[in-house]
Amino acid sequence: MRSKLVRQDPPTTLKELEVRAAALAGHTVLALADALGVEVPRESRRAKGFVGQLAEAALGAAANAGDGPDFPALQVELKTIPLLASGRPRESTFCCSIQMARSDREEWRSSRLRRRLQQVLWLPVIGGRGTAVALRRFGRATLWRPTPVEEQLLCADWEDLMGRIAAGRVPSAHHGVALQVRPKAPTRDARSLAPGDDGPRLTLPLGFYLRASFTATILRAAPTSD
Repeated sequence: MRSKLVRQDPPTTLKELEVRAAALAGHTVLALADALGVEVPRESRRAKGFVGQLAEAALGAAANAGDGPDFPALQVELKTIPLLASGRPRESTFCCSIQMARSDREEWRSSRLRRRLQQVLWLPVIGGRGTAVALRRFGRATLWRPTPVEEQLLCADWEDLMGRIAAGRVPSAHHGVALQVRPKAPTRDARSLAPGDDGPRLTLPLGFYLRASFTATILRAAPTSD
């Protein structure tokens, strides 16, 4: 079996992307991995990020999207979201890292987070923590654009959280209604420049996450039929 993912060509329209995503519903991670020529990691600790990479390859996401969306031509971000058997999101969803040193100069309308959340394809992956990665199944995908009310809520959270960071007060995971800030670093020793009382200081890098309660409302509001 090959060790390199077979990546599909990028979709050219939103409809094509939605059709591809719909075709994954009901299939296991193992079935998709077999189709793309890779093996599923046997240990969960080694499978971190694997399902997301698998979905990206199957749907034709850009291999190196960088700071842009996963589907640049369509301006769509892809988010695989782990669900419990009950249908509830299992955890919060990482959105993007925070540019700590620019926290006192950024604005919501031009922010990295807003760009990432303008249009999101949510792809559920169903299976509890005790379910082997290979046996988890893909659910029905949802293409989501924030409503005016949702964007207002996200904007209010973003401004509050970024304001705290800019003032040198790192928010706790309890701050925010739709969003939360949590450490996001490749290693424990990683540090990032951030504003402080006496000028820039080194601190643990942070990232924006969507709360599970917020993503649950997105999935509940999704249409159940075409």
